[in-house]
Amino acid sequence: MRRMLIKVRVKTGAKNERIEKVSEDHFNISVREEPENNLANGRVVTLIATHFRLPVADVRIVKGHHRPSKILSVGKQE
Repeated sequence: MRRMLIKVRVKTGAKNERIEKVSEDHFNISVREEPENNLANGRVVTLIATHFRLPVADVRIVKGHHRPSKILSVGKQE
């Protein structure tokens, strides 16, 4: 898979985890973890990696580490 950027809107502290595809490059994600000690960000990266069937190492947060709206880089480095 070629590297691409996707937009993610995150809701933390949810009762149920959920990943909703809004468009090809936009997702809404709910995670149980709270935004403390990078737990929610780690879970978001794991969910996106699972969705695209990639190793976690191929997904990283490019922008928005401390915000609900994030931009993630997905795919192998070329």
